[in-house]
Amino acid sequence: MNELYALVKHHAGLYYDDDNPEISDAEYDALVRELKQLEQDYPQYARSDSPTQTVGGTSSVLFAKVEHSTPMLSLDNVFTPDELADFFERLDAKGYICEMKIDGLAVSLIYEDGIFVRGATRGNGHVGEDVTENLMLVDAVPKKLVDAPAGRVEVRGEVLMTWERFNSVNKLKDSRGEKLFANPRNAAAGTLRQKDSSVIAERGLDIFLYYLVDAENFGVKTQSGALEWLSLHGLPVQRAYELCDDIEGVKNFVERMRTERKNLGYVTDGVVVKLNDLTKWDEIGSTSHAPRWAVAYKYPPEEARTKILDIAVSVGRTGVLTPVAVLEPVRLAGTQVSRAGLHNADEIARKDIRVGDWVYVRKAAEIIPEVVSVDAGARKGDELPFTMPERCPACGSLIVRLPEETAYRCPNRASCPAQLTESLKYFASRDGMNINGIGKKLAEKLTVSGKIHSLSDIYTLTLEDWTTLDKIGEKSAENLLAELNASKSRPFANLITALGIPGVGKNTAALLTERFSDIDSLMNADEESLADVEGVGAVIAGSVHEFFRNEENVKMIETFRAMGFTMSSEKKNVIGKFEGKTFVFTGGLSSMTRDEAGEKVKALGGRVASSVSKKTDYVVAGEKAGSKLSKAESLGIKILSEDEFTEMIRH
Repeated sequence: MNELYALVKHHAGLYYDDDNPEISDAEYDALVRELKQLEQDYPQYARSDSPTQTVGGTSSVLFAKVEHSTPMLSLDNVFTPDELADFFERLDAKGYICEMKIDGLAVSLIYEDGIFVRGATRGNGHVGEDVTENLMLVDAVPKKLVDAPAGRVEVRGEVLMTWERFNSVNKLKDSRGEKLFANPRNAAAGTLRQKDSSVIAERGLDIFLYYLVDAENFGVKTQSGALEWLSLHGLPVQRAYELCDDIEGVKNFVERMRTERKNLGYVTDGVVVKLNDLTKWDEIGSTSHAPRWAVAYKYPPEEARTKILDIAVSVGRTGVLTPVAVLEPVRLAGTQVSRAGLHNADEIARKDIRVGDWVYVRKAAEIIPEVVSVDAGARKGDELPFTMPERCPACGSLIVRLPEETAYRCPNRASCPAQLTESLKYFASRDGMNINGIGKKLAEKLTVSGKIHSLSDIYTLTLEDWTTLDKIGEKSAENLLAELNASKSRPFANLITALGIPGVGKNTAALLTERFSDIDSLMNADEESLADVEGVGAVIAGSVHEFFRNEENVKMIETFRAMGFTMSSEKKNVIGKFEGKTFVFTGGLSSMTRDEAGEKVKALGGRVASSVSKKTDYVVAGEKAGSKLSKAESLGIKILSEDEFTEMIRH
């Protein structure tokens, strides 16, 4: 149960707070269901801070906090007709409304005398983020209601991105060499939390409203009436809903929309079933995280059966070989699928996947195709087992596999064209050197043309070199030269990110350049010093140290230095009472969130760490403090109560 608590919280944070999930919705739902079942079977071990008792995520420190007048609850999920029948039996009522469950970001909109004045995310259900300015840029959000009633009106709904906009946004990101969004839900959530208004306007979000707060104050007594009221006053409402008298009507709607939902143009992952008579909602009540008068029936991930025609192998920027199934094209979740990920050789062996097999494929998070299983009963005996190639398909180098890794690698980082293409794409990305115009296609052209053999070569290309590439006009070439020249002034942390050191993304690069303020001190740092940086650790420290021991990499760094790249970071002149002090927080605080407490420490010159070590100066222990408190006691570290910490920051 403790393992599940940690897993669910980890994946909920990635989904709700970071908009960057590692697993599919179905896999996440399975973890939650397993935890709920264990809590029912062993209530003596259930915890009050269980993620099954909470709503959504946290509110970001990037936005002001908004306290909701009434909680924005989540929904309990059911996955089978029997579980749906249990919901009807508990309610023992008639008259339901079915609405498609939109996979977006829940928000609240507030109007005063018909004028839109505030918008907020759901957050943890009680406190969300003030995203008013960003919602002002969403065309679908009415800035003024039609025939608006006087006073305050609060409505709630879902911000989303249509499939059409999602495909367009990912195409643009790909052309810029940026990481693609995993699915429309993450694209919508990530966009709404942007600080750059031009990005929000460029991507184009939509919204559907489905809930009128205090509906009875407006003479509305049913959910169907609330949807009509919203529409009447100019608020966008999805048309995919239906009134049903009983469970049979609900089941018919669920089955019909299983296929029809693919034509809606936006992502839905189930059906929300609500008691239509909202005057009974208060009487029926809610749990701490979900109403009892509604439930979400979740559709299982869609699967399709098709044949593996071949297994191709691609080479990434770090030399990792990734097998990909080439499929007989099949329609899946609204798109034609002809390739699917196979992860690695061990996964292929575990599932016993062979060329010529009939397999079942699905879209993880409804966007990334993957092979789920093999239809072993359809085998004829001529299927071919797969083995990883002995040589790199791009450069012919002998493949290596380190004992501690599952991955096979091409060791030829210096001249493997596939690695150079991917490295260049990453180097030019927004988190790297932010060179607008260099995406995957142009990176491939540069590599194939033989014009570049290392990352630094792109800075030596002339106007003529660029214009001789296919479909590169003189104006575009001039723009590229200007972008390249400007990139030399990017911050030091961008350069370290752009180098593509295994395990070093933008966050780790920021930590490294904060500790080692110039390239020489970073290059000369030993593994112990690197691992000592909070948030880096021994594995990444080894990767960084190895990178700077490579002769070709050092040569490239010296070339960048000679070209005038930024090779050091400006030291932040933060002076405060906590200068040089490291704090760790454990347990819950009553007067502020842990994020807020951390910001106060940073404002006074201190640092906040996630784990306790000998270098920790203070551990602030709140309610239900965990293992960090025990470790602090064993190390003799100063432990502060919440009151003591509050007193410290005041004086």
